[in-house]
Amino acid sequence: MPSADRSSWDTVPRLTPLDFDKPNLARLTDALLGGRDHYASDRKVMDQVLDLAPGAKQMARDHRDWIIRVLRLLVGERRVDQFVDLGSGLPTVDNTHQVVQRYNPEARVIYVDNDPVVQAHGRALLEENDRTHVAGCDFSQPAKALGDPDLAPHLDLTRPVALMMNSVIHHIPDDTHAASVVRDWLAAVPSGSYLMLTHHYDPADGSEASSLIRELEKMFRDTEIATAPRSREQIASYFDGLELVPPGLTYPHDWWPSGPRMLPLSALNFTMLGAVARKP
Repeated sequence: MPSADRSSWDTVPRLTPLDFDKPNLARLTDALLGGRDHYASDRKVMDQVLDLAPGAKQMARDHRDWIIRVLRLLVGERRVDQFVDLGSGLPTVDNTHQVVQRYNPEARVIYVDNDPVVQAHGRALLEENDRTHVAGCDFSQPAKALGDPDLAPHLDLTRPVALMMNSVIHHIPDDTHAASVVRDWLAAVPSGSYLMLTHHYDPADGSEASSLIRELEKMFRDTEIATAPRSREQIASYFDGLELVPPGLTYPHDWWPSGPRMLPLSALNFTMLGAVARKP
């Protein structure tokens, strides 16, 4: 596979450290989705993941499909026109702005990611899209992020906002901090806003899924892409006080599937839970 194009990264400040020899979460996800913006270090980790969990590529696609279904609901039926994609990762197929602006060209999207590679790619792609912005701040520090000059001017907190926390909260290892991040972002948005969230799940029942998620946790421990799978009860607590959209907290492949499933499920499909909820 050819190397990723570095031309869009020329906009990254020269003092920003870019280490292409270490695996990166955004680039690993890109590799799993069949993208082109990743390096040998990312492919090496992907191969390790696939050796352990051959269904990883399909799971990445299933997760992306879930995001697309939720976005269609929020922009099409619920008439939300502001989306904040937290820890957004690299632009890939069917990005948030592409999906929502397909249904509402006036919808506004703000990508939030502190990875300089993600920022450079995003800004290069969005130079001519004045309804979509990239904020290079850390979503795990909500108060600071909300005041960021690349986010604050583009977000109207008097109207409903869709907060997207897809596959990011489990990268915050401390339970208290993880819960406070969700809580503080929700506190900042008005009634009628939505939270969409997916999270690594450990059923802790001795199943193949439970063993697999623990092996993956061990594989990434002490790396920049470490993950902290949590129980159903812990994940459900992030939605306390919100109105869950049916079917509630469930596996992404079971949440409003677009039709009969054509591909088999793997154990990995049962290591993630997701839900969408409205702030009353």
